[in-house]
Amino acid sequence: MVNPAWLPPEALRHLASRRAVVRSSGPVAQTVVDEITSAGGRVVSGETGTDPIDLHLGSGYGVGEQFSLQRRDGVTYVRAGDANGLLYGFFEVVRRGEAAFGADFPPEEHRPVMRRRMLDHWDNVDVHPVMGQVERGYSGGSLFWDAGRLTDDLDRVSTYARLIASTGINAVSVNNVNVSGAAFRLLTDRLDDVAALADRFRPYGIRTHLSVSFAAPIVLGGLSTADPLDPDVRTWWADAAARVYARIPDFGGFVVKADSEGQPGPFRYGRDHADGANLLADALAPHGGVVHWRAFVYNHRQDWRDRSTDRARAAYDHFAPLDGRFRDNAVVQVKYGPIDFQTREPVSPVILAMPDTALAVELQVTQEYTGQQKHACYLGPQWSELLGWDRVAGIAADGDGLVAVSNVGADGYWTGHPLAQANLYAFGRLAWNPRLDPAAILDEWTDLTFGPHLREPLHDILDHSWRAYESYTAPLGVGFMVRPGHHYGPDVDGYEYTPWGTYHFADRDGVGVDRTRATGTGFTGQYPEPWRDVYEHLDTCPDELLLFFHHVPYDHVLHSGRTVIQHIYDTHFAGAAEAERMRARWHEVRTVDPDLHAKVAALLDEQVRSATEWRDQINTYFFRKSGVPDAHGRRIH
Repeated sequence: MVNPAWLPPEALRHLASRRAVVRSSGPVAQTVVDEITSAGGRVVSGETGTDPIDLHLGSGYGVGEQFSLQRRDGVTYVRAGDANGLLYGFFEVVRRGEAAFGADFPPEEHRPVMRRRMLDHWDNVDVHPVMGQVERGYSGGSLFWDAGRLTDDLDRVSTYARLIASTGINAVSVNNVNVSGAAFRLLTDRLDDVAALADRFRPYGIRTHLSVSFAAPIVLGGLSTADPLDPDVRTWWADAAARVYARIPDFGGFVVKADSEGQPGPFRYGRDHADGANLLADALAPHGGVVHWRAFVYNHRQDWRDRSTDRARAAYDHFAPLDGRFRDNAVVQVKYGPIDFQTREPVSPVILAMPDTALAVELQVTQEYTGQQKHACYLGPQWSELLGWDRVAGIAADGDGLVAVSNVGADGYWTGHPLAQANLYAFGRLAWNPRLDPAAILDEWTDLTFGPHLREPLHDILDHSWRAYESYTAPLGVGFMVRPGHHYGPDVDGYEYTPWGTYHFADRDGVGVDRTRATGTGFTGQYPEPWRDVYEHLDTCPDELLLFFHHVPYDHVLHSGRTVIQHIYDTHFAGAAEAERMRARWHEVRTVDPDLHAKVAALLDEQVRSATEWRDQINTYFFRKSGVPDAHGRRIH
């Protein structure tokens, strides 16, 4: 089994071989003490070696995680206000390598921008008859659960905790948001299993969270209702939370998917999402916990004939009117786009519309719609682009948090595709500091995983891989066009006549969804100025989002100067060619483990095959719809 980790034992030995003093003005984390001293390094507390620094002491997310780094008189000092800061400072020294032990440099203060940096695992306790052990998981089985039981390999959970802590992650939810079967009982007679996982995460400053069902009082408590305003329901949740904290005092809180895709919620009782979220927030508040209440709520049984119904509108329609009604410890968790983790979407208007509500932006590290970890697709540039929005940056500054669906499983490379590790690493680093350069993050991951000699070829393969994937899949922001169910590979009309609300409306005259206020669903009106008008009008709408907001004829001329139909042809030929180039570039690499090289090579073979299939199906579909030939005379079937 190959377990590349970003804080390998040799890094500890290297640290000990140099002159490093790790120093804390508060308690020193036993994990750090053990790891440094076992490698021969020194841990110093009190007044030894240099003057103390004034950092805030305390507990909780983000408090005490800051640290100071300095090189003086040939000694590298890490100073922190408490154990977590010391841990992150140590990781920074390892990340810098030789640069941490070169010329003297003055004190640098480091602190996370976001207070809560969280990974959600969609792992099923039982083996689900449809979704298996991990829903949307492309890295083998669960790290935590094995066919209904807690895993026997808790040491690997500890290794995983160390791995993600080195990127800055400080919270993990350990089970699927679609709670079913034995997962219900994690709140009651299976609580010891959750505690065992929490024990493995705790030494690395990571709090454990749990996905729970809104119907738990009925399923577990024998009540006849789950109405959030019912006194017995409120008492049941308060007692449940108290039991959890009695067993796991640093428990993080609950994650809830409610009134979405068949999951129970407050709508059944005539209540709204603020009522539901506040019920759990009140139960958690005495213990310092939070509830992450997901805003992924929409009608998944809509009539495809009805063009007035728009899935993109749903989250805003449900949540924006509730701004200011959520408790302070109720975090509304919003997908970054209004649909569902597509390769290209606009920023969700919910993020821009709820200034008086704690929000967390949800990303998907597991590549459900970006190649499912069979395709090399580095998502750091996509996330960096998203985090460049003022309101998203504001969420970061306010510390409400960034959450992602994890891409890790029992696979020997952690992430199925070895190069998909870059996405896991990039998420943690961007959650720590959203202004980091994705290219520099890729450098860090490459150096820590393979060594700097692979920087050039991995940049050559990964820098433009997200846009390459976009080029050979769904064009101009239209989204989906994937095979129903498993979502891998092209099926242009796969969802076109289904209840799921993911349509492209291609006909002989044109393609795209009219979401304008003037003639469409009015979705553009959910945005504040200037974006409501930017998206409303063809002359200002960005090309990459044109078909998300407008239905246009095939001969519509883009800002690029190409027609829509020619853009579709050109990008799909170019994207498939780029996949072939990426494969050829990897074959030039010879300085990696042969098994690793063969694994990546096989996956790139699959990427080329899939990209070719995407190219041929998409181009053929639109050629037959439009009747417009390719201007360059290339073969279209």
